[in-house]
Amino acid sequence: MSEQFVVVGAGIAGLATAAALQRRGCSVTVLEARTDTSSGAGISIWPNALAALDEIGLGDAVRAAGGRVTGGALRWYDGSWLRRPATERLTTALGEPLVVVRRGTLADILAGALTPGTIRFGTTVTALLLTAEGVRLSLSDNSDIHAAAVVGADGTHSVVAQHLNGTLPHRYAGYTAWRGVARYRLDAELAGETLAPGAVVGHVPLGDDLTYWFASERAPEGRFAPEGELPYLATRFGGWADPVSAIIGATAPGEVLRNDLYDRASARQWTRGPVVLVGDAAHPMRPHLGQGGCQGLEDAATLAFLVAQAPDIAGAFSHFAATRRPRTTSLVRESALIGKLLNLRPAALSALAGRASGLIPEAVLTRHLATVAAGSAFRLPY
Repeated sequence: MSEQFVVVGAGIAGLATAAALQRRGCSVTVLEARTDTSSGAGISIWPNALAALDEIGLGDAVRAAGGRVTGGALRWYDGSWLRRPATERLTTALGEPLVVVRRGTLADILAGALTPGTIRFGTTVTALLLTAEGVRLSLSDNSDIHAAAVVGADGTHSVVAQHLNGTLPHRYAGYTAWRGVARYRLDAELAGETLAPGAVVGHVPLGDDLTYWFASERAPEGRFAPEGELPYLATRFGGWADPVSAIIGATAPGEVLRNDLYDRASARQWTRGPVVLVGDAAHPMRPHLGQGGCQGLEDAATLAFLVAQAPDIAGAFSHFAATRRPRTTSLVRESALIGKLLNLRPAALSALAGRASGLIPEAVLTRHLATVAAGSAFRLPY
């Protein structure tokens, strides 16, 4: 069996890359190890990622699917303000609001843009071998599939990244994170983050009557609350000012996810011949800038554009790596730095760092935010 492009992984980066390649006229098959990809709470799509989605033809569909954040508040857990921005601060700085959607909704939009039958679920790639014709992929059912090119979009534990780089060790970052969706109407002025020593809770609208929230704190690796995650959170954050305590109280147990956070170094080698990495397989990053999925979307639009422009696949992939590495490297470093500052020990240092973040001049913060997440921050190579 022969395919022009095989994308390994049907997460956000993989689906977006497949959609972008098909839009450019390429033949694509997506291989996904999971049979159920519906898990996930919400995701923030910043204007840079919306611009990338516009290149794929799906920006307006995503804009229409979720809630919008225009301000970006920052408060201390007692309800006092660290930063109380103008109502349209983000719109002014970034060109448009950021959009918050359920991950499942975004995945449905991306998958809906694919030719029926593009995705093969329950198909695990176990090995890759470069051949004279392209790449042979060995699958878990002992079959093979041949491709002219392979895109590794299979996340931080990427088989494709290991093919290119060997072992890529993971290290626990020292803190854990929860994500959830509450049936709660959030005041637009309060959309943003609430800080405390060693902990942070973010809360943004996911439409008129829903709020997507996330929380993190320092914790031993692998620890789970014996009474259940939601009861633990209700106790842990119950003394915080609204909207935090109210949001957690309005969350159903089935809407809470918990994940320890890990660091994995960016792949040293992103490409070799007709094999390339995108998204977390290439450049995993901590969640503090909200750019992990967004950079995967930038990758997708850029890769498809270069494939359409270049005379050969290997050349397009090489150009992609050279183009995307500088931007993603700086964002990986910045996101890691924010995580370290918010989780400093002792807690007094974390508190000092959190409060100091509210002292950054608004003009300085706005200019920097625009370089990261404005629609103009995403640029195709030509």
